[in-house]
Amino acid sequence: MAATTGKTHRGPAQTRVVNGPGPAAECGPRDVYAANCPCRSVLDLLADKWSALALGALQDGPCRFGALRIRLEGISPKVLTAVLRRLEGHGLVDRTVYPAVPLHVEYSLTPLGRDACGPLAMLRDWVEDNIDRFPRSA
Repeated sequence: MAATTGKTHRGPAQTRVVNGPGPAAECGPRDVYAANCPCRSVLDLLADKWSALALGALQDGPCRFGALRIRLEGISPKVLTAVLRRLEGHGLVDRTVYPAVPLHVEYSLTPLGRDACGPLAMLRDWVEDNIDRFPRSA
């Protein structure tokens, strides 16, 4: 791809080697309540405030780091970097580097990331619609 488009792409689909069943096969039936179920690490990732917001911010299309940082008010560069790396590592986000000076890096959703955005959007909407029902001290 780099030879024809002038960009390099690093994503889970290019680095993952599949040699049989995935991590879900290790815990038997999928049960997020089971200590050894890989669903727990995905739930932990998606339930994280910054992960959910970063995925939502990428729904409108590819975005550069600086634009994501502006959109996600209050996130530090260090935390945003860690969140994007985790999302990329779990196959939810792709990172594309365009050769330029300075480097141009864009983040975008993978098909899996787009699938995760639906339920997360419903949760964000529910929170916004019901925030007044929560005690102020919470």
